[in-house]
Amino acid sequence: MAYDAGALIVAAMGAREKAYAPYSGFLVGAALLTDDGKIYTGCNIENAAYSPTNCAERTAFYHAVKEGERCFSAIAITGAMADVDAIPDYVFPCGVCRQVMAEFCGPDFAVISARSPADYKVFTLKELFPEAFGPGNLRQTSL
Repeated sequence: MAYDAGALIVAAMGAREKAYAPYSGFLVGAALLTDDGKIYTGCNIENAAYSPTNCAERTAFYHAVKEGERCFSAIAITGAMADVDAIPDYVFPCGVCRQVMAEFCGPDFAVISARSPADYKVFTLKELFPEAFGPGNLRQTSL
């Protein structure tokens, strides 16, 4: 499916504004596009205990899955420090988020890392997570 990277990035930037990151101050937003054109956003949500923290990408995926979505085309990710007035750097999904993406997306799923709507890089999930563990790894094979 074709997608408008700029629109996804703007949605991710809006989601970033809602991030709850009182400990790191690192705000991340994500905008996930379904195959039928719907956009689900997510932001990072920190927790004082750290391990319950949830990344923006997973928040977007879990919201979409809760709504019954299972087919996705692309995700845009943007991040910035809350207390720094500077152009954000490129942000990439952590390993856990890449694993969640591999659960629901094929190798050509587009991952957009954006500094702005005009400054972004696009990678496939296969490029970012070349040997992903997936449902196929759980199937029995004959020897």
